[in-house]
Amino acid sequence: MPYLTDTPEGAVLALRIVPRASKNAIAGAHGHALKIRLTAPPVDGTANAALIAFLADTLDIPRARVQLLSGATGRNKRILLAGCPAARARSTLTPKT
Repeated sequence: MPYLTDTPEGAVLALRIVPRASKNAIAGAHGHALKIRLTAPPVDGTANAALIAFLADTLDIPRARVQLLSGATGRNKRILLAGCPAARARSTLTPKT
């Protein structure tokens, strides 16, 4: 999974965000990123907050452990899941077929 990297701090995710979707969902791989659809619009950090909440709820970790590393104003983002090993994130975030 090229979009998931294990670091000493936790797993780092490379994401491609699709705002204003009909529902929040993991859409699968998009090149070297994981595509996530969010219902929130990309205005005033609303989509970033929705992304953090979605990932925290999906992985069942506190929101404080989901940190935006880069891409605050773009669709391509890097997220640190502090204290969450890549193996756990991989098993939870892999889209079911």
